[in-house]
Amino acid sequence: MKRMLLCFAFAVIIGIGNVAVMDTGGLSRESFPMGFVFGTSTSAYQVEGMANKGGRGPSIWDVYVKQPGHIANNDTADVADDQYHHYKEDVDLLAKFNFDAYRFSISWSRIFPEGVGKVNWAGVAYYNRMINYLVKKGITPYGNLYHSDLPLALQEKYNGFLNHQFVEDYVDYAEFCFKTFGDRVKNWFTFNEPRIVAALGFDNGVIPPLRCSKEVGNCNTGNSAIEPYIVGHNLILSHAKAVKKYREKYQAKQKGRIGILLDFNWYEPLTRSKADNYAAQRARDFHVGWFLHPIRYDEYPKTMQEIIGERLPKFTEEEVKMVNGSFDYVGINQYTTRYISSPKTPSNVTSYQTDWNATFASKFWVALYCTLGYVQSHDLCKRAVREPEYYYLRKWASKNQVEKVD
Repeated sequence: MKRMLLCFAFAVIIGIGNVAVMDTGGLSRESFPMGFVFGTSTSAYQVEGMANKGGRGPSIWDVYVKQPGHIANNDTADVADDQYHHYKEDVDLLAKFNFDAYRFSISWSRIFPEGVGKVNWAGVAYYNRMINYLVKKGITPYGNLYHSDLPLALQEKYNGFLNHQFVEDYVDYAEFCFKTFGDRVKNWFTFNEPRIVAALGFDNGVIPPLRCSKEVGNCNTGNSAIEPYIVGHNLILSHAKAVKKYREKYQAKQKGRIGILLDFNWYEPLTRSKADNYAAQRARDFHVGWFLHPIRYDEYPKTMQEIIGERLPKFTEEEVKMVNGSFDYVGINQYTTRYISSPKTPSNVTSYQTDWNATFASKFWVALYCTLGYVQSHDLCKRAVREPEYYYLRKWASKNQVEKVD
């Protein structure tokens, strides 16, 4: 299969009159290879609005944002960018600026308010309208099935990701989307950044459902030594089973493709010492390898197996067959690069983050931006993914962070 490199710029357009003209230094479309796709991306919860209207059920984020102090200015997603009503204007802007593609996520609870069972046909109609308009305007739709907004009903019913029932319910939801939208959506992603779901939701508990060990963060409940790995395991199985369903029932007829979106940071050793090199490799394994390694090599990285031991769930023989190769492409959300060193003293707390046994050389999120990490991540994916394609879906930094770097 021919490799392509797809780049989505994460664009925020404040107003048509306020769009800045940037000096590109002579860079133009002609500077990029044939087949390079320019696009932009959003997530449903951040842009749609109508959070408690139109038949949509609540997600775990709806509860979180309504608790004072979690979000700046106590903002909510009740209105957000109101794409629900203004999608035509948004798509018209994409066409005006000659974008080729648009990656959007589908709100699970807008389709199934309770996560399972009764369908909200008003929500289905909204996505049909938007997809149809994208196609009409010549914008290729890329559908992402999950971007952090777990239906609250499933969290309350069985603790969401921690329960294996999540796998079955997710696959049912995914199949509905394949069947309903797959005649026009030919490019699918099962999850956006599943590592973030597991690590930030269940290790340090800074995003919903806010679970972590008491010695790790300010959580009411959770176990940072065990729960992140259970969640990660169920997410991988959900992904693989959805891919299997798509390939068996829909891919041949719809002629589409399916993959997963992973968040990438590159970790570079602070010094040339063996200890720092090993620490950087552990960081890469725990960050990137956690989800990339099983779908490519059918098991977790050896470093994770050795360090986590019995706390790390294992795949059955049947699951190994299902997980291995469960992608037509891999999406990469590339963020930054950080220096890593070996810790001087081991942590007395057991958690996903301390399992890395690695120390960040800087407290700043962007410590080394970003060309080195881009090249190294590209090489890693080239080695790991091989014949299937790997796509760069997001290249991100804030203005202030870019200006700090030579």
